Amino acid sequence: MQYAHARAQSVLRNAAQAQDGQAQNGESFDSSDLTPARLEKAELSALVDPAELALIRLLAGWPRLVEGAAEAHEPHRIAFYLGEVAASFHGLWNKGKDDAGLRFIIAEDKPKTLARLALVQSVAFVIASGLKVFGVTPVMEMR
Repeated sequence: MQYAHARAQSVLRNAAQAQDGQAQNGESFDSSDLTPARLEKAELSALVDPAELALIRLLAGWPRLVEGAAEAHEPHRIAFYLGEVAASFHGLWNKGKDDAGLRFIIAEDKPKTLARLALVQSVAFVIASGLKVFGVTPVMEMR
């Protein structure tokens, strides 16, 4: 789970660092494009891969899962759920390694990149929130 959070943070850092390099290709990110407030307005209809959609459905269940775990006094539900989120995120990341069209950052497609970065940010938020339930501080990078 920590590795998934660190990987998500790495993707977001790489997007911020790619701002200057993408400007040469006609597509650029302003630092304001990458704030959580702006990413939440990304056009998510650009996400069509089955793995992306499965991850979105999984993340959408977070509030109900927390509520159910609290009501039933079963914190292990949160731990298992975070494991599923991490596995799903790593699977999506690996698909991007195999298929360049599925990478999180695509210089030629700013709307799709912003939608994917919004998904990555969501993964980071959910994992961080879940870890905090257990009193664990999420790491920004693995060393």
